[in-house]
Amino acid sequence: MRVLVLAAHSDDEVLGCGGTIARLAADGADVYIAILGEGITSRFAARQDADAGMVAALQERSRQVASLLGARELFLYGLPDNRFDSVPLLEVVKIIEDLVDRLRPEVVFTQHGGDLNVDHVVLYRATLTATRPQEGAAVRDVYAYEVASSTEWAFQQFEPRFTPSVFFEIENTLATKIEAMQLYESEARAFPHPRSPESLRASAVRWGSVAGLRAAEAFHLVRSVRPAGAS
Repeated sequence: MRVLVLAAHSDDEVLGCGGTIARLAADGADVYIAILGEGITSRFAARQDADAGMVAALQERSRQVASLLGARELFLYGLPDNRFDSVPLLEVVKIIEDLVDRLRPEVVFTQHGGDLNVDHVVLYRATLTATRPQEGAAVRDVYAYEVASSTEWAFQQFEPRFTPSVFFEIENTLATKIEAMQLYESEARAFPHPRSPESLRASAVRWGSVAGLRAAEAFHLVRSVRPAGAS
């Protein structure tokens, strides 16, 4: 199985499905991660004021995280942090279309469209456009994941609301997810922040209990297509 995980920022892939990435990779799936945003630059008054060294350091952390989770390959792009809405949607769509054409994934994980963060919203829309279920399309399943401190902080005020219906057990890979998040030193936070180790563990246990599991990550199923003869 080939899996493509799309993320707007370095750490979204861990927060949303780090445990699932590690689990699928351990089970033998070819998991590819694509991070479309440069990260960090929105913390400066102007994008050009950003410290290039900080961006490079964050990208290196992303490589370490991808290796830890067991991803087959990591793709990094340079869309402006927290400014995806300033980029033509077609440009974002074409990045994803190129990845889908090259990798031919059966499963795609992407950001949730009702998040507080505008980059997540744009990436969600672009993913749906780039993975249109046309005849012969490789992508069968599209899942949207939640991101701590973005999905829940929208307080269900934006559509679509996060209504998970698919749960991946991560009891054996939860520790790896938390370790991976801690590698992102500039993005990790102390408790009670939603991105703290304690909060991430509590969220996994909570979603696990919803599905009769000890720990899980939750996903909103956007689409699942099963053509004749497919397993």
